[in-house]
Amino acid sequence: MRPGLRLPGFAPPMMAQIDVLEDALRAAALVALDPGLGGILLRARVGEMRSLWEARHREIAPRPIRRVPPGIADDRLLGGLDLAATLGAGRPVISTGLIAEVGRGTLILPMAERASAGTAARIAAALDEGTGLTVLALDEGIDVEERCPAALSDRLAFHIDFTGVEGRSLPDLPMDLDRARAALSAQPADPGAAELFASAAGALGIASLRAPLFALAAARADAALAGRASFGEVEAARAARLVLGPRATQMPEVDMEDADEPPPPPDPPQDGQQEGGQGQGEVAPDQLIEAVRASLPPEVLARLRTASLRTAAGGRSGAGALQSSGRRGRPAGVRRGDPRGPDRVDLVATLRTAAPWQPLRRSLAPEPPDHFIVTQDDIRVRRHVETRERLAIFVVDASGSAAMARLGEAKGAVELMLAEAYVGRDQVALIAVRGRAAELLLPPTRSLVQTKRRLAALPGGGGTPLASGLEAALALAERARRRGTDPVLVLLTDGRANVARDGREGRAAAREDTLAAARALRAASVPGVLIDTSARPQASAAALAEAMGARYLPLPRADARGIQRAAEAVMAR
Repeated sequence: MRPGLRLPGFAPPMMAQIDVLEDALRAAALVALDPGLGGILLRARVGEMRSLWEARHREIAPRPIRRVPPGIADDRLLGGLDLAATLGAGRPVISTGLIAEVGRGTLILPMAERASAGTAARIAAALDEGTGLTVLALDEGIDVEERCPAALSDRLAFHIDFTGVEGRSLPDLPMDLDRARAALSAQPADPGAAELFASAAGALGIASLRAPLFALAAARADAALAGRASFGEVEAARAARLVLGPRATQMPEVDMEDADEPPPPPDPPQDGQQEGGQGQGEVAPDQLIEAVRASLPPEVLARLRTASLRTAAGGRSGAGALQSSGRRGRPAGVRRGDPRGPDRVDLVATLRTAAPWQPLRRSLAPEPPDHFIVTQDDIRVRRHVETRERLAIFVVDASGSAAMARLGEAKGAVELMLAEAYVGRDQVALIAVRGRAAELLLPPTRSLVQTKRRLAALPGGGGTPLASGLEAALALAERARRRGTDPVLVLLTDGRANVARDGREGRAAAREDTLAAARALRAASVPGVLIDTSARPQASAAALAEAMGARYLPLPRADARGIQRAAEAVMAR
């Protein structure tokens, strides 16, 4: 295969109607055929459709099959000291872990979105060993932020989403796995095929090197499932759709000039190559991208076109990050600690640590004690993690003739974000920039009732004291950080300030003060986005965004929903 050549007869638009259920069944068959694909991440709520698919998956998946209990302890997952048996026998008793019990079988992980980072890392490490273990991760998350840990999802070739899928029966997908395994083992290696999928993955913004390797393995297994000696256009496009599509972070635009050109006529089949796409053929990366594009819903394509907003300025200060806690939040393991400290003692972990040392400690004691001997080094305390709260600071330029329109859209965006604040633990604040100085119209809050009352009549008109607004936003962001909240700035303006910090009018002084305030925000690593609301994108707004270290988004016709999406993209965890 030579990447970059046109494939005769390839027609991506025919792939617009994709059967998600058939894809899910095919993914299960491909994983059973090639355990090197890792497994499947299925995003679906509990229901009849998922139950039917799980039953079919159990028929196909390698045996044995074990279900991982939520919140499983490390000793049950990996094996380790059996505390009850050890205490009863008076000697260390080692138990077999769930991963060892499964061996080359299948591990089912329910509620994968709630799996701890440690559990995901341990299962991922078992997949990396290449023992033939496969995983079915069931993601039951509701919100977009509830996701399976990346350490595990990156190692599962197929990501299937049942959201919005309806039906009461599964399609019939004929398969002969024994024959397919023989065909797969007889397939020749093709070094150029990996370059093909790597080029397509790079164009789709996929950073993981596992993705193109998974796509190549899926195409080979798919061809073997159909009884073919090598994969061709259909298998390559399907592998790109199943493996690369869910991982895409950007979508290259279509070259309309090339799209209007009719496909070249098919070449006559060469010796040893069958007609009808039976041979491997010659596939180009742009054809795989078109296969991915044709399979994605319009809302996903729209999200990918604005995915660059998810990179917030300021480096590591991500909003909504996890922070350690000793007494509240989600359990995150145990560590050595002092019982006199603020952390809670984990009694079971303490006894488990002390149990192996009991025979030695009893033998060294002058008189063998009747009680369990625990030392300071045995004490284990609980660790928890909790999600930090986030604060979206809206700074709205309320001056000029378009002030009322901008304020109205900002009001709508604030109310939309507050409507979902109970899920994301978000707060919002609103600063109006008008007249001689900025004004804090809405202190940080989650109350939608209070917001609607305070924003009922937003004032507008007057000068543009942008420097004052940015300074007020910086002060608010610093106060939020002292309370453990992550701030993000959303600035709606055309960037043309005309009132200086001290209230004097004059564009030159106002511009210098505004840039100085913007550089202070950048130095404080406050992530943000500047939404240019002028009729045409302004160079002054772009320069201000660069000084702030913020994302620049020209939205001449910005509406409330667009502003909300831009803010949430910057605030994304």
